[in-house]
Amino acid sequence: MGIVNISDAMHQEVRRASQALTRSINAQAEHWMKIGMLAELNPELCYADICRLLMSSPTLPLSELADVRHSN
Repeated sequence: MGIVNISDAMHQEVRRASQALTRSINAQAEHWMKIGMLAELNPELCYADICRLLMSSPTLPLSELADVRHSN
């Protein structure tokens, strides 16, 4: 586990989203990081497809998720 420094403005956005979506601030930030990483690894996927990919194998590391998707 580490510390990530983000701007005050981004922290406010994470705080707002976490309240709206009933997640902790850390959980919201991690969710956005997962979505962003998978979007970069799979630029052809839309948000809904990325969410389906995450839900299909919730315990797999993200790098392996991208491999599973590309091997299908």
